[in-house]
Amino acid sequence: MVSLQEDRQEEAVCPICQEHLKEAVSTDCKHLFCRVCLAQHMEKALASGALCCPLCRKPYSERVLGEGYICHKHQKRFQRFCEKSKCLLCVECLESPEHQSHSEPTIENAISHYKERLTRRFRKLRKDIGELQRLKAQEEEKLQALQFQVDCGNHKLEAELVSQHQNKGQLDIIPQQQLEDTSAEEARILELSKAIAQISLLVADLESTAKELDANTLTTASDLLKSGVKGKQGVEIPNVSCCVQMKEDLKSDSKSHARELY
Repeated sequence: MVSLQEDRQEEAVCPICQEHLKEAVSTDCKHLFCRVCLAQHMEKALASGALCCPLCRKPYSERVLGEGYICHKHQKRFQRFCEKSKCLLCVECLESPEHQSHSEPTIENAISHYKERLTRRFRKLRKDIGELQRLKAQEEEKLQALQFQVDCGNHKLEAELVSQHQNKGQLDIIPQQQLEDTSAEEARILELSKAIAQISLLVADLESTAKELDANTLTTASDLLKSGVKGKQGVEIPNVSCCVQMKEDLKSDSKSHARELY
């Protein structure tokens, strides 16, 4: 059964953005706001020296944003995200010498930036998956053709060899070569299937991270955007450049194989 508080949050509208509440937080005076909206309000309010509720003007604490938004060391609200160290920083953390030369956008700007990058990445990977699926279909068609040759035998080539008085040993080479070609095709199809499955996992991770992105998941977003990292499921994901190279290699192999068949 849904509690009255949860039902209230689900139906309520944020007084700041005038949209349905997202990650609702309550001020000390019990007014509800989107977490990001209230954080942005805090940024402006603290600059003027007064932290008051946007509705009733009663004072409230930065802690209303939640545990993940407060610096444990200095007990102040996180305000920025250090892209190099991949950590959240409060105003006192920003004074540390180790962060002086780092890029440190506000949390709100970092969320917007990483959400855009995550979206671009998973859309690009979807196109890569479509291309790999197309190549896999082509490889499967070639495998069927090769298996047909193995099953039926290449009678025309056998007749030509016999007419040229080639010995039996040379005829025995034909099916062995076809079996090797079949094994090579099966290996290519398996490689493509693994790549498609792994990239699909990464796409799912990127989509869910972009949808749920907040201050506490900025580090996860940063890691996912790096090439050769592991997805949420712990599966090693090939980077995009590897996928592109594999597609080019398979195209080259396909052209070479077509020349051999004809």
